[in-house]
Amino acid sequence: MAKPLIIPAQSMSFSLSWRDYFEMTKPKVVALMLLTVLVGMCLALPGAVPLQPLVFGMLGIAMMAGSAAAFNHLIDRRIDGLMARTYNRPLPKGKLSVNKAFSFAFSLGGLGFVLLYWWVNPLTAWLTFASLIGYAVVYTAYLKRATPQNIVIGGLAGAMPPLLGWTAVTNELHGNALLLVIIIFTWTPPHFWALAIHRKAEYAKVDIPMLPVTHGVEFTKTCILLYTFLLALACLLPVLVGMSGPVYLVGSSILSCGFIYKAWQLKYHDEPGLAMRVFTFSIYHLMLLFVVLLVDHYLWS
Repeated sequence: MAKPLIIPAQSMSFSLSWRDYFEMTKPKVVALMLLTVLVGMCLALPGAVPLQPLVFGMLGIAMMAGSAAAFNHLIDRRIDGLMARTYNRPLPKGKLSVNKAFSFAFSLGGLGFVLLYWWVNPLTAWLTFASLIGYAVVYTAYLKRATPQNIVIGGLAGAMPPLLGWTAVTNELHGNALLLVIIIFTWTPPHFWALAIHRKAEYAKVDIPMLPVTHGVEFTKTCILLYTFLLALACLLPVLVGMSGPVYLVGSSILSCGFIYKAWQLKYHDEPGLAMRVFTFSIYHLMLLFVVLLVDHYLWS
């Protein structure tokens, strides 16, 4: 008879801790962000992206983004424990101590900064640091609890990745990179407000003044719809300045119409679960939009 497999408790503990640390970095969010970083890099140059800024830029930005996410877990640990969406996170569950979480977030961010500063360029390192502070401190620690416009103002930090990718390979700021920032900045409110509608009761429970809590669900639906029209205009900016061509024009127009249609449904033909489906659609919208940007760049340039 085969003997049962016995896994040492120490090894099991290490395995669980590794997963907990990884979860704190919000890997799915960082993965989408890195796609926009890569597109920013590719659009900045007519040819292939140099290997060093590509590798160290992606790695350093990913590490600092993961650090910002970990600080978000740390700062929000009390309210996370009260919300159904987040109560299973490592800190509310007591899987990691506050000291360990802080050390991890600080070390990850510090190492990412060093990689960017020495192997990419100081401009990208400092811009990424500013983005980290904007998300972890300005948004999470202050704006999130201070105003229903939290995600509008704080969304700038989350809109920076394509600019970081651009500066990583060029070491300079450029207006075209800022157009990509404007697209994500405009996309963020309707994306997040759809989730906030779905989680309205939970945000109210923990006294976070999200727009559906302070101004009502119907007002928020109207804002989402209006922002999708604004986003459609923002998505045309790369075409208007000659940065992108017909492939992107067609693709972005289809995606914009889809987002407007989903927002119109949410406003005038709502049904249970639709807000969450709009939130999910918005993620695919941004992902596909930047894929189309990339495809257009190599077909049109």
